[in-house]
Amino acid sequence: MVAIQTYNLTKQFGTLTAVNSLNLAIHKGTIFGLLGPNGAGKSTLLSMLCTILNPTSGTATVNGYDILTESEKVRQSIGIVFQSISIDDRLTGRENLKFHAMLYNVPEDKIAGRIDEVLALLELSDRADDLVRTYSGGMIRRLEMARGLLHHPHILFLDEPTIGLDPQTREHIWSYIQELTRKKKGDLTVLLTTHYMDEADLLCDEVAIIDKGQIIVRDTPGNLKQDLQGEKISFNMKSPEILASLLSDNPRICKVSTESGLLEVQVIHNGNIVQEIFDIAREAGIEIDHISIHESSMHDVFLHYTGKEIRKEEDDNFTSQYRKSRRRR
Repeated sequence: MVAIQTYNLTKQFGTLTAVNSLNLAIHKGTIFGLLGPNGAGKSTLLSMLCTILNPTSGTATVNGYDILTESEKVRQSIGIVFQSISIDDRLTGRENLKFHAMLYNVPEDKIAGRIDEVLALLELSDRADDLVRTYSGGMIRRLEMARGLLHHPHILFLDEPTIGLDPQTREHIWSYIQELTRKKKGDLTVLLTTHYMDEADLLCDEVAIIDKGQIIVRDTPGNLKQDLQGEKISFNMKSPEILASLLSDNPRICKVSTESGLLEVQVIHNGNIVQEIFDIAREAGIEIDHISIHESSMHDVFLHYTGKEIRKEEDDNFTSQYRKSRRRR
């Protein structure tokens, strides 16, 4: 069953086409990752699916509801964790959740119990009655996830949920996301945008890479890594250009590059290619000092399809944003 379906979804801002005739189907119960460089259209796509922005043309269904003609039903069936901070730090955690429950028309007799449930799920019960301004960045993110789950959404949108958090907190958030989908037993679909390739690799059942407003590839992380041509093998030596010329016609090597003291080859199938390269080097009187083998990663996949590195802007730091917002008050 499909949870999200887009039909030639397009968004233009003047002469800029942010999302370009996008057709995408996301299956119910999956964690789906959306990857792309800055300006690729990720946030614009999420904004349209959440009914924050209207498309220029085309449409989409979210949980079976059309984003144009049934926007209120769409909003009632989704939860959102925005990249930017959207929690009121002058309230307690519990007060923030109660306010959200009222906005989403959670029955009054169920609000208290539901708040206790999500606080326990995100391990915030012991800090529920503290002001949010006393929370760490990771606690704020967990509170925002609790808020997004409060009204039992069928689809949860997570826009850069762990950006700027320390590695340990990021791993805790990953565990919460995995636990959420496990407990929901297929009833919760997660659409995740992220700058972290390891996050996409670990969490996502499927990922799609978007660039210039279009999906350029989509598959499971495992298949995407496997589809890259083999492994990268690096050799440290003097005068790597000589060995590079000897390997240039090898049918099992698809790419050869050299830097100062380093030869890097990308192989289609490893097999005994390392021993073969050592034999060629020995016959040519070339001494190899060191070797390292690099298996394909999601970072390699991203770089292969976009030709770009993920940029981490200074203002992306979640905790930094929080502190700045407090100073302005």
